[in-house]
Amino acid sequence: MKIEEGYMPFRGFKTYYRIVGEANPDKAPLLLIHGGPGSSHNYFELLDDYADTGRQLIMYDQVGCGKSSLPEDPALYVEETWTAELIALRKYLHLDQVHMLGQSWGGMLEMYYLTHYETPGIKSVMIDGSPASIKLWTQEQHRLISYLSYEDREAIAEAERTGDFSGPKYLAANDRYMERYCWDDPDENSPEPLRRPTNGKRASLIAEGPNEFTENGTISDFDVTDQLKNVHVPVLVTSGTDDLCTPLVAKSVYDHIPGVKWHLFANSRHLALLDQHDEFIDVLDHWLTAND
Repeated sequence: MKIEEGYMPFRGFKTYYRIVGEANPDKAPLLLIHGGPGSSHNYFELLDDYADTGRQLIMYDQVGCGKSSLPEDPALYVEETWTAELIALRKYLHLDQVHMLGQSWGGMLEMYYLTHYETPGIKSVMIDGSPASIKLWTQEQHRLISYLSYEDREAIAEAERTGDFSGPKYLAANDRYMERYCWDDPDENSPEPLRRPTNGKRASLIAEGPNEFTENGTISDFDVTDQLKNVHVPVLVTSGTDDLCTPLVAKSVYDHIPGVKWHLFANSRHLALLDQHDEFIDVLDHWLTAND
C-alpha cells in the first residue's frame, strides 16, 4: 500500500500530512480530522487497511500536535487557526471533492467550518463523538462523574474546588473516568499507533483546559447549535453508549442538522474505531458509498 508523507507550509509553521492509497476517480478521498485539541492523527492509522477498498485516506496533525509545528504563542490555539489550516490543506492537496470524518474535537472543527465558511465540494461529513456546545458537554461530563466511586467523585470535586489538578488522588480518579468513557491508557498490548506521543499537551491545556470537565480554555465558549440548521451536506452523527459524548450530546447535534442520520455504537466509549473496529469500518463504508 502506498503511503506518502509530507509537510504543508502554514503561517510560518508546518503541518504534517499522511496520504494512504491512490487517488481514485470513482471514490472521493476521505479526510480525517483528529480530536483534542491536542491529539494527533495516530489513531487514524487503525484505518489504513480501509484504503484497500480503493478509497484514499488523508490524515494530518493539526498545528500544535503530533509531527506538526508546536508554536508557543497561546493566541494561535483557537478554532479560527485550525479551520484556516483545514481550508489551506484542502487547497494544498487539491481536495476539490472530499468526504470528511472528524472525531471528537475534529467533529467540532467540521461543524465550525460548515457553519462559518464557504465549503464547496464536500460530499459528506461524519461527526464522530462531538458536541455542538461545550457548555452541554461539561454538564454531561459532571453527570458521568456521578457514576464513579465516592472516592473518585470526592477527589475530582476537590481538584475542581482548589484548581489543583496535580494531586495523585485526582490523577488516579481522572484516569479511571477516562478509561470508563474514553479509552484505556496505552500499554504494550495497545495498537502501536496509540503508544506514540501526540505532543499536544500545550495545545490541549490552552484550548481545552486541564481535563474534559473543566473546560476553561480558548474553546470553552464554543457553541454552534443554533447555526447547524444552515448545514446542507449529508451528515452522519456517530457516538457510543459509554462515550464522553453521551447520547444527549450526540442528540443535540442530530436534532439541529437537516436530513442528518445517527448511528449509536452499542458497546463503545469515545473511540468506536478502537472499541468496535469492524462495525465502525462497516458503518463508514456504507455511508461513504451511499454519498459518492
